[in-house]
Amino acid sequence: MAVLNEEQEMLRDMAREWATNESPVTEFRKVRASGEPEAFDRAAYATMAEMGWAGIIIPEEHGGSDFGFMSVGLVVEELGKTLTASPLIATTLAASAIILGGSQDQKAKWLPKLASGEAIATLAIDEGPHHDPQAIEASVSGGKLTGTKAFVAEAHGADLFVVAAKDGLYLVEKGDGVTLTTRRLTDQRSHADIAFDGAAADKLANGGDDVLDKVLDRARVLIAAEMLGMAQIVFDTTLAYLKQRVQFNQVLSSFQALQHRMADLFADLAQMRSAVEAGLQAIDSGAGAERAAIVAKAEANRVLHTMSNEGIQLHGGIGMTDEYDIGLYLKRARVLEAAWGTRSYLKNRFATLGGY
Repeated sequence: MAVLNEEQEMLRDMAREWATNESPVTEFRKVRASGEPEAFDRAAYATMAEMGWAGIIIPEEHGGSDFGFMSVGLVVEELGKTLTASPLIATTLAASAIILGGSQDQKAKWLPKLASGEAIATLAIDEGPHHDPQAIEASVSGGKLTGTKAFVAEAHGADLFVVAAKDGLYLVEKGDGVTLTTRRLTDQRSHADIAFDGAAADKLANGGDDVLDKVLDRARVLIAAEMLGMAQIVFDTTLAYLKQRVQFNQVLSSFQALQHRMADLFADLAQMRSAVEAGLQAIDSGAGAERAAIVAKAEANRVLHTMSNEGIQLHGGIGMTDEYDIGLYLKRARVLEAAWGTRSYLKNRFATLGGY
């Protein structure tokens, strides 16, 4: 496990306590039942912003704490454990794009709003059902953006979109020329296809391919951190169930075959944690960040896929019912596995970086 400083331990413990007490899975069920396209509780997100979570990576001069990606990853992991629905990851990633590529005016305009929770932002990169940042057709002419983006997460609540076009990254505010079409995915979170038709676009001062690649590295690592929290709670929940469920007058945890399966999952979880924490540390240090991010997301995809499948199977028939939370984690897992690269895409990307 990563060695945390005192501030990071306090941040993690605060996030764990808040998520457990104020945002358990029952709160996600309420959001899901409401049917609102935003699919998150604005009051809960305002509380997160008040606690400083929206500004963890944002420099102090713009209202943030500049604690780095390891710190925000700790918060995201705890929120993943309770399936907390929020635009925290999306806003953090959009803020990272502005930090990496924005002008001083762009930073001054948007970063304080994102840090305070006054504004919400998200990335709009992919244009098809598969992640492929090389297949971007959206274009800008005369400061007007035209094109479409698919499966944009947290789109309904966003005030600002960081959009990838052929010649770089652009900031586009919601409003004229921006049309959302809701996409209902299995996790019941906010996703939309977006049509940009002459929308006013402000190009990031340094928003080329290099910045896009760095933003995608950060996206993969933060999503992997959420997946780590989910994998941990699926493991813990399944283990607790096996210890109390009785069949043939014996608790299930006494069967050696099930013990072996849980031992394999425990080892997978440890390997996943190592990869994710290494990815977060690499982003902060800048050393080998791209490869570390790919490994983190690929390993998160592998382990959470297996963990969620095993969680359902080891719960038996009740695991398929909506009454039990375990199925909610599997549904969210399948969506996150496709976000910012499937395992096969990431393996190919890693090989390409190595010259193969």
